[in-house]
Amino acid sequence: MGVALPRKELFDIPEGVIYLDGNSLGVLPKGAAERAQRVITQEWGDQLIRAWNSAGWMELPQIVGDRLAELVGAPGGSVATGDTLSIKVFQALAAALKMRPDRRVILSDNGNFPSDLYMAEGLVDLIDKDYELRTPDPEAVMAAITEDVAVVMLTQIDYRSGRIHDMQAITKRAHDVGAVMIWDLAHSAGAIPVDLTASNAEFAVGCTYKYLNGGPGAPAFIYVRPDLATDVKPALSGWLGHDAPFAMERHYRPATSTERMRVGTPAILQLSVLQEALRVWDGVDMNDLRAASMRLTDRFIAEVETRCPQLRLASPEDAEHRGSMVSFGFEHGYPAMQALIDRGVIGDFRAPDIMRFGFTPLFIDEDDVVAAAKVIEEVIGQELWRDAKYQVVSRVT
Repeated sequence: MGVALPRKELFDIPEGVIYLDGNSLGVLPKGAAERAQRVITQEWGDQLIRAWNSAGWMELPQIVGDRLAELVGAPGGSVATGDTLSIKVFQALAAALKMRPDRRVILSDNGNFPSDLYMAEGLVDLIDKDYELRTPDPEAVMAAITEDVAVVMLTQIDYRSGRIHDMQAITKRAHDVGAVMIWDLAHSAGAIPVDLTASNAEFAVGCTYKYLNGGPGAPAFIYVRPDLATDVKPALSGWLGHDAPFAMERHYRPATSTERMRVGTPAILQLSVLQEALRVWDGVDMNDLRAASMRLTDRFIAEVETRCPQLRLASPEDAEHRGSMVSFGFEHGYPAMQALIDRGVIGDFRAPDIMRFGFTPLFIDEDDVVAAAKVIEEVIGQELWRDAKYQVVSRVT
């Protein structure tokens, strides 16, 4: 058994706020702001360029990568950090296609996060060799994994509904037909137990600003199965992916590890904050977290369905098939969400009609669930969302 949940005392949560948007941007862990200030003043400010050595900046990407590896069931040295999730998707996809040069099909699903599909479309256009991106319905993915598929690229947990793809079964199917498997863990890392080693997938990518609370713009990560680490060909052959960056060799020679998937100079401020943020996971058992998540989301669904029959459950009813989020469909979902946020219940909206609520058991408990449901009942039942100020659509929804 791990430490008791929730661990609210480890977070700076504004007074009067029930934060149900940790699936989009996590809250600020205590100590993170102080760590950023320390890096700015004591490391950058006092040590200047010497800090790359004296403050351990150069080693930080791998140190953080190894901590992330623990949270996704991967061995040390198999996770590289840096850049954005979209860049890591591109890297994984480009490397995977090179592993199956005789095949031309990338398989995803039409519910995948748009950026993943955009990166695939852009790569296909760049290569310009008759590659095809297929996107069947999520429920039809297994049947669509055929012997002409080079790469299967899926997000394990659907960003709109929280539906979970079966990582083990789909990866096995991909391997049975000779395809390479890439998993996007954007809504999985820190939300459910993940065992990349057991899955046997070749690649996985993810972000750290959601359930991992790394802050806006926190570095992404990429996992490469250890047996492939010295053979994967990076499409983006950046300076810090070189085996000896400061040898200043004329030609690229990739590092003999997953570090070859690094590209440019690491974002030290962001990595430092992320390293500090990951301390809230010390002693946490992911199975305990998952059990708490299932209890919270089940209770939330029951409370909201009883109080607000106007809303349509858009997430799987069975918690076993649902990540750590719950979505409800509502024709007036955007203004309704703005009315909720105005009253201290923070979720978010995804087009066309999804009100999305994320549950982070590290700082959410059942009292929060009931209190949030009461506010939702007030907003929906009294049609408070009709106020003109809630109809103005912001750039970020």
